[in-house]
Amino acid sequence: MAETQAVEQPRRATKDERRAARLAKDIGAFAKAHGGAEGQLAYVGERGTRIVLVGEDGGWGDLMARTYEIAQKAVEKAGITVHEDFDGEFAAKVETGPYEWKRMAGIQLGG
Repeated sequence: MAETQAVEQPRRATKDERRAARLAKDIGAFAKAHGGAEGQLAYVGERGTRIVLVGEDGGWGDLMARTYEIAQKAVEKAGITVHEDFDGEFAAKVETGPYEWKRMAGIQLGG
């Protein structure tokens, strides 16, 4: 039993490292496409952690990590600035278009 546990931990760590590396690659691609990027991590319970990205050009997107630790490793590897909250100057960088406004209105109206 002890041997199984000893093998399981490194395997899990290796999987998590690969997941973080893939996310970091995606974050880097986003940053390259948008002239740089900043982010914010939002724990969403059992689903994992949402990595919200905002580009220097106002473009935005998000990625999901299985755990908060994987998300932290990914943003560290990507080398982006991470904000504690999604507010103030950081939130003001997001540019929304007609699609987002229509969708937000639809949600408010029940559609």
